[in-house]
Amino acid sequence: MRISRTLATAALAALALTGAAVTPAQAAGAVLTTGSPTGPAVAVGDVLTANLVSGTTANFNNSATGSTGVKCAASSFSATVTANPAAPGSAVERLDTQTFGSCTSNVIGVTGVKSVTVTSLPFTNTVSDAPGNPVKLTPGAAGVMGTTVVLNTILGSISCNYQNSTGINGTTSNTGNTIGFAGQPFALVSGPSLCFSTGYFSATYGPVLDSSVAGSPALFVN
Repeated sequence: MRISRTLATAALAALALTGAAVTPAQAAGAVLTTGSPTGPAVAVGDVLTANLVSGTTANFNNSATGSTGVKCAASSFSATVTANPAAPGSAVERLDTQTFGSCTSNVIGVTGVKSVTVTSLPFTNTVSDAPGNPVKLTPGAAGVMGTTVVLNTILGSISCNYQNSTGINGTTSNTGNTIGFAGQPFALVSGPSLCFSTGYFSATYGPVLDSSVAGSPALFVN
């Protein structure tokens, strides 16, 4: 009888140890989930989309905190998830498209904004669940991230071509499911003196949605 009880106790202990070893791995969620922080993991290949947060603008200004430049009331992006490991860690996305529209300018001598176009796509977006939820958007195969702003002036249209070769920094938030960038610099590589020598980009997008899932649930970073 004592032997039977001993064997039973050993078996229960083994099960307990097994459970302790397996449970954390089973409980670990992915960096990116949908619906909630404990929701389903975002699948590699899923497409994430977002517009500007309602009531905000995407800005290209003459300084990181300035208000002179170009403001766009419409902007959106589309990105494909290329890696989504278990948390803690970093997920990776490929920024495939980014568009701007309904743009105006308060620069003296500029009568309107003809277009704002992102060039050299795709870019790589690394989303971390480290404190502060930092984001790093970096160049893709082209080696640079480019933006061309075409302005209408009293003397005709001009093109201001900007590039960034090192990447820009942003953050994500599960409050509103947003991703944002503030005062991130792009250097002028060609264009007349009316173009700023450095254009500073700011925008906040949200909610970010997983458009590959039925109902397009919101994205969470864990």
